[in-house]
Amino acid sequence: MAQTQLPHDAKAGPTKPEVRAVVRSKLALTDDDHFVEVGSCTGAVTIAAARDAGRVTALERKADRLETTRKNLAANGLADAVELRNAEAPAELPADADALFIGGSRNYDAVLDHAAETGVDRIVMNVSRLEVAGAATQAFRDRDILTEVVQFQVSHGYELAGATSFDSENPVYMLVGSASGDTEAGR
Repeated sequence: MAQTQLPHDAKAGPTKPEVRAVVRSKLALTDDDHFVEVGSCTGAVTIAAARDAGRVTALERKADRLETTRKNLAANGLADAVELRNAEAPAELPADADALFIGGSRNYDAVLDHAAETGVDRIVMNVSRLEVAGAATQAFRDRDILTEVVQFQVSHGYELAGATSFDSENPVYMLVGSASGDTEAGR
């Protein structure tokens, strides 16, 4: 598997590599899939998806972050593999997405409405704040699209006084769902 290079910073922090691996697993993208990311930021998830999906669309509301996505795609040899849209979701969300990643909490209710209306098969949303995780979980339930909630935390070892200690990242709450009626989607 190709290593993702993120030489350009969006000052918001990319989705960590370990989290991207779980996102990638839950989305289970194929060459036939149209993947859509809402809130591309550094492009970390978009880059991973571009290696698996047949078609990729990334939305980012902030022009400078969209430019960061563009630069990081180019750094990974994927400059022409993704359609980039400078828009605030749900505006400009395609109606034919097979898989959707929601990378931020802004407007997620409207994004989930769109996903439910268009029958998106695999939906993954990452949340780092507990209150948003609870509200987003309820939003998935209200639309009858929730298939799984996962909470995990990654810690990285470092040397301390000749032994190994750990620095932990903030926990991530991952909501997995499907609006296609397939309760096994994303599992």
